[in-house]
Amino acid sequence: MMRYLILAIALAFSLPGFAAKKDKLYLYTESFPPYNMSTTGRVFEHKADGISGLCTDMLKAVLEVAKVPYSMKLRNWDYSYGKALKKKNHGVFCTTYTEKRAPLFKWVGPLAENEWTVFAPPGSTLKLNKLEDAKGLVIGGYKGDVMTEYLLERGYTVSELDSDDLNPKRLALGQIDLWIADRLAGPYFAAQQDIEDLVPVYSFNKTELFLALNPQTDDALVQKLKQAYDTIRKNGMYESIRAKYGL
Repeated sequence: MMRYLILAIALAFSLPGFAAKKDKLYLYTESFPPYNMSTTGRVFEHKADGISGLCTDMLKAVLEVAKVPYSMKLRNWDYSYGKALKKKNHGVFCTTYTEKRAPLFKWVGPLAENEWTVFAPPGSTLKLNKLEDAKGLVIGGYKGDVMTEYLLERGYTVSELDSDDLNPKRLALGQIDLWIADRLAGPYFAAQQDIEDLVPVYSFNKTELFLALNPQTDDALVQKLKQAYDTIRKNGMYESIRAKYGL
């Protein structure tokens, strides 16, 4: 009887369904348009079809090439990040790579880049050769934001709000001279406030965004994803997705 039991267990482990479950990835992200966002406008999404965006499309392309089974959910950042920290085969995207975070995960990417950018109003001819050229100008920001804190610490004049909602409109109306935001997310956010054609006059502090996987995730699985990432860089898919988002 014991011999048959051992044989049954061995057979189960060899079945395709078990192997797929063993290699399945559980992926989480947050709402941060246009990098990651709901296709339906909901706060949370439970399936990959309900999630889109620059990072999401990049990762889906990698997963398709790698032929790795996965689930994908849109949650808040703390929940998503915590899942990737604690559970094998769980990951969070797109995550900024930092030296502090480096040993906490296994990394695939970069899937996208994030640049802090100073925007001028539509039609502006302002030129900034360096960030210091903005000294003496009033820059819109919002309280507690890392970009706002960066400027304040260096002596820039920042007009702060409790939220970023009104800054694109203030910029268009001439109530502030400049606005600091993410290079890609800024114009997207402004368009939602019916403000188009902002002029990016200076970008700096570029960071790279990755898929961060729990460190217990098998190296062979991570390597498969990295090889698939290299494939989409070589076959033009990477640049095609970037072009879709105006990059």
